[in-house]
Amino acid sequence: MGSEITSMQVLMILSQIWKSGANIYLDKTDDRIAIDKQKLIPVEVMQAAEQNFQAIDDWFKSWKNASNEKVTLMKMVHQSCGWQLNKKLDDWLCDDVESLDMFYDWMVVLAENGWKDIYEDYRQYENDKSNKMAHELYIRAVTYAKKGA
Repeated sequence: MGSEITSMQVLMILSQIWKSGANIYLDKTDDRIAIDKQKLIPVEVMQAAEQNFQAIDDWFKSWKNASNEKVTLMKMVHQSCGWQLNKKLDDWLCDDVESLDMFYDWMVVLAENGWKDIYEDYRQYENDKSNKMAHELYIRAVTYAKKGA
């Protein structure tokens, strides 16, 4: 049995860090993993993160060149899972029920494509249909943000 960590385990570790109130992210200034409020992270979660540092680093770097559209959808997934709260997204989805419904429909398409676990990276389950829906959601998000600005 190999020691290869799965994307599911990476997202489990990251979600536990985010839910602790700490923040782990790829620092844009030096392209390295950074953690804010590390003392909030439970010892066993921090140990798991240290043991799986390379896989976590790889996951963050896999998002490095992602479009704003893709990053917005990732933030929406993290918001809906309760991992990373985002007041602007929350306000938008509470104010625009049609967009909220579209987001759920997008997740249903991913589920139909095989995405069954929130701790698994959903990107491998995207297809033309989900990408079209994601684009429409992004346009709606930008329109809402500009309206509120």
